[in-house]
Parts: sequence; structure tokens; C-alpha cells
Amino acid sequence: MKRLLVVFLVIGIVCLPALAQKKSGDDFNDLIKRYYAAWNTLNPDNASFLYAQDADLIFFDIAPLKYSGGWPEYRDNFKKNVAPGFSSLKLTPNNDVRVTRRGNMALTTLTFHLSAKQKDGTALEFDARHTIVWEKRSGQWLIIHEHVSKPLF
Repeated sequence: MKRLLVVFLVIGIVCLPALAQKKSGDDFNDLIKRYYAAWNTLNPDNASFLYAQDADLIFFDIAPLKYSGGWPEYRDNFKKNVAPGFSSLKLTPNNDVRVTRRGNMALTTLTFHLSAKQKDGTALEFDARHTIVWEKRSGQWLIIHEHVSKPLF
């Protein structure tokens, strides 16, 4: 009986952290799906619930180079300068989401495909990279930094 108890204890010690990581990954896979679905609407207000609202957060997008005025600057620029140029936007995350989590901080990395149609009818297609830094605040994972980039070639 003691040996059986030791076996279960060892299995618990070895397997529970792996199960916790799997659950954490599943949570972030859902967040990533919700993120991309929100941005596909071309309305950044639909993605607002994912972002921390600190005024000094920095975000890197394909263009412009840097947003240093936090989520409000990012959202407003997208509304005024990006969304009006598109009639459709489809961002599709690839199956390569990786999650690195340390306490209340997490890093997700993935690649995605962008398929869009500009208002003038021009199609736009490319693959890109996406890194997101998350912080858990009051039980909710929020984006405190992200970096989107497109390979040159």
C-alpha cells in the first residue's frame, strides 16, 4: 500500500505541472482566437477588452513603427488611418501558438496569415509574426505589449 501511495505521489508531482501548462495553453489559445476574431471586424473597440489601459504602454505594429501612447493611441490610429482603407480583413492565426508563462506574466508567440481587400479593390496577402506580452490583472489576462512584424522577403 505504501508503494502504491508513493507511485501516485510521484505521478502527481510529474504530471500535474504538465496538465497545468496544458490548461494554461488552452486558455491562451482561446484568447488568441478571440483576439483575431475581434480584429477581423475592423473595429478595434471589439478588441479593447484584451488590452491593459495604461497610457504608457508601447505597441509595435507593421506600420507605423511604434505606438507609445498606450491602447488609446493604438485604437485611435487604427480607426482613423488603417480601417478606412480596407473593405475586408481576415487575420488567421496559424497552429504554432507557444506560451511561456511565469507567474502573472505570459508571452505568446505565433505566426498568422493576413488576407485583406483594400477599398480600391487591391488584394493584400502575407504571412507575419506576432508576439504578445500578457499580464494577469484581477484574474484577467491583458495585453501590455505586442509586436507584429512581416518578413521582408
